[in-house]
Amino acid sequence: MRCSPFFYGLIMRYEHPFDPILFPDTETLILGTFPSLDSFKYDFYYAHKRNQFWKIMQDLYGMPTETKEEQIALLKKAKIGLYDIVASCERQNSSDANLKNCTLTDIPKILKNNPSIKLIAFTGKKAAQLYAKAYRDLPIPTVTLPSPSPAYASMRYETKREMYAKYLKKK
Repeated sequence: MRCSPFFYGLIMRYEHPFDPILFPDTETLILGTFPSLDSFKYDFYYAHKRNQFWKIMQDLYGMPTETKEEQIALLKKAKIGLYDIVASCERQNSSDANLKNCTLTDIPKILKNNPSIKLIAFTGKKAAQLYAKAYRDLPIPTVTLPSPSPAYASMRYETKREMYAKYLKKK
C-alpha cells in the first residue's frame, strides 16, 4: 500500500512508487536513495524543479529532458539504468537524513537479471552508505557522485557536471 506523500510533517511508511528503468544493454546503474515527495507528486525520478539530475544528463548527452519520455530515451541511448537503494522506508520529508526503518532494494537480483551492468553510480553519500552496509561483497565497481539535490548547494553545478561526466559520459 502506498501512502500519500502530502502529509508533510507526519512520519509515514512509503513504498517505492516506480519500477526500475533498465534496458537489455544497461551498462551503468544509477542508484539514488529514495524518491523525494515531489517525485511522488509528479510520478517520476528527480522531479523536484531545482534538482539538477536531468539538467546534468541533458548537458552530458545533448538530448532534451523536458518530458518523462525524453528522459527515458536519454537513459536508453546512454545505456544507463535508474533506480533507488531503498525499496521502502519511514520518513516525514524528502531529506535523506529522515529515512528510517529502510528496506533495501534487492540489488543482487537486479544484477543477476541484468548482466550487462558493469558499474553502479550513487547520487549521493547516503545511497552509497546504505549499499555498502548491505552489499559490500558484491563484485561490481561503484562510484559515489555528488547529490543533484537542491539541498546540496555547497558544490557548484559545473563541478557536479564534471564529476558525472567523468564516470557516465562514454568517450
